[in-house]
Amino acid sequence: MKINQSNLISENTADPQLILEAQKENQLALELLVKRYIADSYRLSLQYLKTQIDAEDAVQEVFVKVWRNIKKVDPDKNFKAWLLEVTKNTCLDILKKKKALPFSAFELADGSNPLVDNLISPLASPLELAETASLQGLINKAKSSLPNKYKNILALYYEQGLNLREISEALKVPIDTIKSQHRRALISLKKLIR
Repeated sequence: MKINQSNLISENTADPQLILEAQKENQLALELLVKRYIADSYRLSLQYLKTQIDAEDAVQEVFVKVWRNIKKVDPDKNFKAWLLEVTKNTCLDILKKKKALPFSAFELADGSNPLVDNLISPLASPLELAETASLQGLINKAKSSLPNKYKNILALYYEQGLNLREISEALKVPIDTIKSQHRRALISLKKLIR
C-alpha cells in the first residue's frame, strides 16, 4: 500500500520536511513554503524597490527561482534566510537593470517608518507627537547618511525581524562582522542624530 505523502504534511510541518517533500516534487510542500514566506519576500522587495508593482514582479521572480532551485536547497539550513538572500539579490539585479539605488532602506512605500512608528505612544499628547515627528525627521536624515551595508543590516534586523545569525547567513558574512556592523550602525545613527 502506497502512502500519499501530501497527507503527511500540513501548514504546521517544519521547513526541513517541506523542503525534502518539495525536492521529491510534492507540489503541496512547495505551495506551503511559498505561502509561509511570500509576505516576508514581498516586504523586503518593497523596501528595495519602493513600488508595489516592482515588488510583486520581484517576488514572482524569486519564487520561480525557488521552484527551479529547490533540489539544491539544504534542508538543514535556514530556509527563510536563504529565501531573503535570493530576494535581496533579485532586487539588486532589478535595480542594476534600472540603474537606480534605493535612497533609504528604512522608509516603506507608504511613507511609514517602523523604527520611528514604534516610538509613538497611542496616548501621546500633541506636544509629544510634535517632538516625535521632529525626531522622525532627524532619524530619516541621519539614516540616509549611513553606508548601505549599515542600512541593510538595520532593515533586516528591525523591519524583517531577522536575528543577527540569520542576517549573517542571508548576507554570507561572518556573524562577528554582522554584530560589529550592527553595533557601528547604531552608534553612527546615534551620533548623527545628536
